[in-house]
Amino acid sequence: MPLRPLILSATLLLALSGCGAGETAATASLQAEQAKQAQQQMEQLKQQVEAANAKNTARLQEQLPAGEH
Repeated sequence: MPLRPLILSATLLLALSGCGAGETAATASLQAEQAKQAQQQMEQLKQQVEAANAKNTARLQEQLPAGEH
């Protein structure tokens, strides 16, 4: 049975070595696009949170007595 891990390792090595430069570039391009989309989503969420905070602050200030603003 000691030959089994060696065969598995060799098979995995051959499979991984099949990745070419084009595939690597495509993967990097995809990851860059995903990072860009994630950054845009973060910015949208940030704007939504800021808008919600402003709305809640305004609502709280309306509920305070006039002298406490």
